[in-house]
Amino acid sequence: MSIIQVQGLRSLEGEIKVQGSKNAVLPIMAAAVLHKGRTVIHNVPRIQDVFCMLGILQSIGCSCSLDGHKLTIDGASLSQSEIPEEYIKSMRSSIILSGPLLGRTGSAVTSFPGGCSIGKRPIDLHLMAFRALGAGVKEKGDKLIVSAKKLKGADIYFPFPSVGATENALMAAVHAEGVTVIHGAAKEPEIKSLCSFLNNMGARIHGAGTSRLAVTGVKELHDSEFTVAGDRIVAGTYLAAVMAAQGSIVLNGVLPEDLRSALRIAEKMGAEIREYENHLEVSMMGRPDSIDVVTEPYPGFPTDLQSQLMAVMAVSRGTSRISETIFEGRFKTAEELRRLGADIIVKEKKAVIHGQHPLKGGFVTATDLRGGAALVVAGLASEGITEIHECHHVERGYEDICRDLTSLGAAIRGME
Repeated sequence: MSIIQVQGLRSLEGEIKVQGSKNAVLPIMAAAVLHKGRTVIHNVPRIQDVFCMLGILQSIGCSCSLDGHKLTIDGASLSQSEIPEEYIKSMRSSIILSGPLLGRTGSAVTSFPGGCSIGKRPIDLHLMAFRALGAGVKEKGDKLIVSAKKLKGADIYFPFPSVGATENALMAAVHAEGVTVIHGAAKEPEIKSLCSFLNNMGARIHGAGTSRLAVTGVKELHDSEFTVAGDRIVAGTYLAAVMAAQGSIVLNGVLPEDLRSALRIAEKMGAEIREYENHLEVSMMGRPDSIDVVTEPYPGFPTDLQSQLMAVMAVSRGTSRISETIFEGRFKTAEELRRLGADIIVKEKKAVIHGQHPLKGGFVTATDLRGGAALVVAGLASEGITEIHECHHVERGYEDICRDLTSLGAAIRGME
């Protein structure tokens, strides 16, 4: 699907099940490499990044089978520790295999990552963690080689709570000799999921959900099964959709606690929200109110929902402001929103949005995953037809955004 077409100004009604979490399942798939046996993962989203990770695992010798939303990985036949370059350039998160490959084989050969164009996203913290555990790091042309005869537990201090670096450090430490303590660790729900998954297969990790993680190395892991939680960013996207289009929806299969900051902001903007154990009811009548938001590491407002919130702000009452502290490239979506009539001024890491309703349908281009989803949200609040191009970006993280929104009453379709 390369084009999404949206006919705007239709309110949303109904309920949908939120797909499994992209940001949780990818490191979990990578972590399966640590075990020389069978791992079964349930509620796996059928998205392009998952298919890409499957390709990587199979290319290094793992046996993989995806049946519906059930994924079976057998790491017994792992045969190499070098990730093919074509996968790295198409999916940045492939770097997350460095930690488990280093822990399992003593070596990981990769190259500098690609993926969405939302910012620089350096991997220096990943490499710092590997060095702390006793690994050497070398560059050879475009290749990055990390190796160690033996990994040993160490204290790792992160100056910034990087999710990817925390995940890589965790996985590399699982088989390291002794105890590893990660200070300044990221606290995202996806980190907690990874810790639960690893502990479920025999790892010894304490402190999940805090900034201090302690990992006691183990020699072996065992076969296991694990269920991935609902995707909080997909849920947040559909929260933004109903705020822009108005209406009342139910989001099943998501933990409200994982979306706490986004829910509080939605309520301040006028949404009515009811929280239950594993689902949400969201209603929005009338235009949203304006608000000021700063993106921050969890539990702050997630940068992965910043673009979608900007689309809501574009049709709100009054003037809203966003300060982006994580990825400077997120504001690329502002230019596309302006093509739909949004009044947005961007200066360095801040954006000022003067709301107006409705926006005007037009032709726009998705430049990254979440930005593409934001353009869909904007299209729902636009007069006429909005046509969004380069929607392969959206397929990296959403199983079928057209299917989900159609089931809620939106007039939306995908085209090749």
